[in-house]
Amino acid sequence: MVVQHNLTAMNSNRMLGVTTRAQAKSTEKLSSGYKINRAADDAAGLSISEKMRKQIRGLTQASSNAQDGISAVQTAEGALNEVQDMLQRMNELAVKAANGTNSEDDRNYIQDEVNQLIKEIDRVSTTTKFNETYLLKGDDTVKFTAPGTNLKAAAGTAGANDKQQTYDLTITANSFKTEGGKSDVTFSLMGKNFSVRLEETDDNKTLATKLAKAMNENKITDSNVGAFTATVTDNVITLTAAKNGTVADTNVIKADAELTAKGTGVLTLDLHVGADSTADNQISVDIKQMSASVLGLKTGNSTTGDATGDLDTLLVNGKDDKNARTAIDTIASALQEVSKQRSALGAAQNRLEHTISNLDNVVENTTSAESSIRDTDMATEMVKYSNNNILAQAGQAMLAQANQSNQGVLSLLQ
Repeated sequence: MVVQHNLTAMNSNRMLGVTTRAQAKSTEKLSSGYKINRAADDAAGLSISEKMRKQIRGLTQASSNAQDGISAVQTAEGALNEVQDMLQRMNELAVKAANGTNSEDDRNYIQDEVNQLIKEIDRVSTTTKFNETYLLKGDDTVKFTAPGTNLKAAAGTAGANDKQQTYDLTITANSFKTEGGKSDVTFSLMGKNFSVRLEETDDNKTLATKLAKAMNENKITDSNVGAFTATVTDNVITLTAAKNGTVADTNVIKADAELTAKGTGVLTLDLHVGADSTADNQISVDIKQMSASVLGLKTGNSTTGDATGDLDTLLVNGKDDKNARTAIDTIASALQEVSKQRSALGAAQNRLEHTISNLDNVVENTTSAESSIRDTDMATEMVKYSNNNILAQAGQAMLAQANQSNQGVLSLLQ
């Protein structure tokens, strides 16, 4: 029997410490609801669950994005429904005006209502918006920019530089093509305005060629070096100075190196419906401009929705039924165009609804998997807590007994 070291008490104290720490962890898990409260609890499980959390939160927001897209589509479709109702009424009026029993005055009265309906179609087209985005104006901005890295200066005569400017065409709108035929688009460069006519089938290369031709015809000039000559290689327009000139400030060149144009006839809503940045997670919804001129209810040249020149309103009046019969065909084409756009919006809405259902399904199942890794099983953990609680009480009792065992030594000394 020894008194310097009470091994029984030391063992009881060590086991009591183990039990107390286990009891503390169980208490933490039960109170927080998580079985992983720090990386040390389950390093691999923490890493896996954090990736799942990223996906869950990203997909939840993607579902919200898709729902916002549906709201925007429904807003546009509702406006087009009103446009279609007005076109149906205009068709009734045109058919009525085509009847030979009407006098010229009768047709003039009918024309008054047609004029008001056309104005309302234009108003709906220019004012319908969702979250400050105009849906039926089709006014995506088309920009062509020349970054400063493309400014080039080559050695010329003494005290002068040969100035060459290269323009990389970067289209920030999703589409620049016109809808419903040709359209003249006005551009500006170095204070000079010029126009090109866009066709429905024009691509970037064709547009670059047309721009270069317009630049050469309109004599793009700079006071330092005179006129520029525009050439095209692939989709890049290069402006070359006609003579040498001193380049005092290249920032001036950079400031001039911006070519802008008004919008097109299409608004594209790019909806991000995934947790990752891949293109597969983008759904694009195209909404065409639905002004009276685009629908053919006004005639004349148009510059991407802004009328230029004289615009003639759809006519149903006159001494005979000629205008009214022409109007019937025009309105039929307009109705077909609106129906086509409404059909496209309806298809997009159905697609987005399926997208939301799939996203919600993925979120639900991923959440279930993340929960199994991260969340506390309360029943299992309560069993562990109760077991550790009993062991802790037993350990305390045994430690007290072990501390009393050395008291027997005193009887030997009496």
